[in-house]
Amino acid sequence: MNAPGIYSLFVYGSLRSGFQSQAYEYMSRYFNLVGNGRVKGRLYDLGDYPAALPATGDQFIYGELYQVKNEDEFSYVIGQLDDYEGVLVEADESPLYRREVAEIETAQGPVTAWVYWYNGDVSGRPFIPSGDLLQYLSQRNG
Repeated sequence: MNAPGIYSLFVYGSLRSGFQSQAYEYMSRYFNLVGNGRVKGRLYDLGDYPAALPATGDQFIYGELYQVKNEDEFSYVIGQLDDYEGVLVEADESPLYRREVAEIETAQGPVTAWVYWYNGDVSGRPFIPSGDLLQYLSQRNG
């Protein structure tokens, strides 16, 4: 699951700075915000958290791109985030998410980064047309 030399992470949910969650606070100790970005995909509302699925075409998920501060700590830190995202599970469980490399579009050009993709079924779940969870939640709760 690790690709040598890739120390960037794209986030679209609770790890975004706009959420100010405990998970974000943890992550911000180890990663620097590079800027905004987008990845080809579809975003769904699962209630307590979003589900991102990779897609082709002109559908995008918007979020933030981060770069690890210390490359020597990357394996440890990404392991902690894998645990938080439900990637690491017991042998008899199915992972909630999977971490994969994707191309992130940024204002400075494309960047290869890790993304957490949802591993389950989104049938019957609300699609988020804007691809931006913060915008969607502010409209839904506003």
